[in-house]
Amino acid sequence: MQILHQNPWQLMNTTCTTDHDMFFASIYALPSATWVVALRLHVSACDRTTAVLLREVVGLMGGGDEGGEVNIDIGNKGEVNLGIEDLIPCGKGKKAMWVRGMDMLSYSVNSLRMTNLKFNDTKSTRVSQVVRLQMNEDDTHRVLNGCKTRGIKLCAALVAAGMMAVDKYRLENQKKYGVVTLTDCRSNLHPALSHKHFGSYHSAILNTHTTEGGETLWELANKTYKAFASSKRNNKHFSYMVDLNFLMCKAIDNPTLTSSSSLRTSFMSVFEDLVIDDSNDKQTELGLEEYMECASVHGIGPSIAIFDTIRDGRVDCVCVYPAPLHSREQMQGLVDDMNTILVGCDGNVEWKI
Repeated sequence: MQILHQNPWQLMNTTCTTDHDMFFASIYALPSATWVVALRLHVSACDRTTAVLLREVVGLMGGGDEGGEVNIDIGNKGEVNLGIEDLIPCGKGKKAMWVRGMDMLSYSVNSLRMTNLKFNDTKSTRVSQVVRLQMNEDDTHRVLNGCKTRGIKLCAALVAAGMMAVDKYRLENQKKYGVVTLTDCRSNLHPALSHKHFGSYHSAILNTHTTEGGETLWELANKTYKAFASSKRNNKHFSYMVDLNFLMCKAIDNPTLTSSSSLRTSFMSVFEDLVIDDSNDKQTELGLEEYMECASVHGIGPSIAIFDTIRDGRVDCVCVYPAPLHSREQMQGLVDDMNTILVGCDGNVEWKI
């Protein structure tokens, strides 16, 4: 995934706002007459919701009317949409100055108490790498049904499996993990936006979860989802936005102030809502064998970011991590353990930490 490491945005004048500066396309030739097409968009121009719409590009590649049409909403009179901060409903993002100060202090102090994966190599040049978490249809149905009967989402099961899997690498009896859940705010903004509004309209909710040993997957999943849902009901995805953005910008601007010039904001990041994707004949006609959608960051961020998809009825998660801060062996083992834990929990026989 060396492609993800290329970052032309760092080299550009920040006052330049042309469309071309937000979008880069590259083609790579691999052995056995295989080609890789990489479409890289700046996150301010396209988040996960609108990245899904880019699948329509596959249809357009076929040519003619059969390819379909990509309809993009860019605001009134052709103007680019406002940023998410300008669309927060009145009152939902407000916070007293002293409360904001206390929250920022607590973020900084609590981050020192988080349980994180150990770094493998802090000297070498950093790149983003990917491992996959995939299940068959039967296991996917079993996990999704377990989530449905408990009124939770797949992201909660992934978080619980991640905490259970990483626990075996830690020696402490009590572990505290930071988890960032990204939620699409489009429908809650003022005015509300549709899923076809390009831009960055996801907000992050940071929760900390403690494991003490003996918990089952579904117990942890229920606990983590309950904490996230409570935070969202209290509009923390709006009220925390300014604080978290400020702290992340400061960490990015001053990497030497963080451990090994890399800040792990959380152990894991997930999306509240998964993506459902089914292959079609057009992809076969074009010779498209496979594609992935993900975002990348390795100076500041989680140890592992999970982009979950149900593809043709099967769980297919793209798991991005910063290398060589974490080694492939380390992260592959973590993801394999998560898969084993998820597959082994059928509601009757449950894994425990």
